[in-house]
Amino acid sequence: MHGMIFNIQKFSINDGPGIRTVVFFKGCPLACGWCANPESQEPRLQIMWDEKKCRRCRTCVRSCPTMAIKNVDGAIVIDHRKCSGSGVCSERGICVEKCPAHALKTEGKRRTVEEIMRVVMQDEPFYEESGGGVTLSGGEAMMQPEFAIALLKALKARGIHTAIETTGFASPAVFDRVIEWIDLLLFDIKHWDEARHKKATRVSNVPILRNMRHAIEIGKEVLPRLPVIPNYNDSTDDALGFVRRLKEVGSARVQLLPFHQFGEKKYEQLSREYDYAGVKSLHPEDLSAFRKVFVDNGIDAFF
Repeated sequence: MHGMIFNIQKFSINDGPGIRTVVFFKGCPLACGWCANPESQEPRLQIMWDEKKCRRCRTCVRSCPTMAIKNVDGAIVIDHRKCSGSGVCSERGICVEKCPAHALKTEGKRRTVEEIMRVVMQDEPFYEESGGGVTLSGGEAMMQPEFAIALLKALKARGIHTAIETTGFASPAVFDRVIEWIDLLLFDIKHWDEARHKKATRVSNVPILRNMRHAIEIGKEVLPRLPVIPNYNDSTDDALGFVRRLKEVGSARVQLLPFHQFGEKKYEQLSREYDYAGVKSLHPEDLSAFRKVFVDNGIDAFF
């Protein structure tokens, strides 16, 4: 069994308790315009282009068997709908292998549970000393439920604390099967209003809120997390809406995640337009009034 993984990040301290290793799954049912990991959204291998390294030699254009790469006004543009990835090319991609400047790279690799376990267990002493463990992230690990469960079972067999950073968008059956092996759910909530949630993410928030409520009701440790996005969900009226939703699902806490621009460069490398180009990052001090709404209504809101 293989899973499509695009990164394994060691020594993370922001993705659950203690020192953690984060395994990033490729593929996501949501399409948030502010996503800091746009390479996580497609469930298949993708090619990324680094403009600073590129020599403009057009070797990639000539070598692509599906003619998915073009040179447009000096910039390399990749049509990811045509790019076959490992379908026709080698797993790395012919264009990546032939680029003399190493300006192209693949995002996404098929890995086995055993391969991932060999990496994550290298840091077992750090998990034991810090109360850490392994976090599944993405993308959305629940899009690859069989592989996620196999990996989680292997981790639990070694006594490793498990967490998942999840959108919560999954069928009840898949959700239940995955969280059986999860100790902590870091559960994103994008918008309290269904119509506005669907407009920005392409999916309804109804199954997300249902799954969050269910996880809390059966006694799972759930930390709702709210990415605060300028001009989307950052008003005090929005804060009141989130308060209502949190109380409906039975949570009295939320972690606020101020919008940042860490992923902006990746959109260019993927030949994609970025909806939030030039939008200023938010900081905790910008959200004092927003946070106060939660606190005044009995919700522990923290950064």
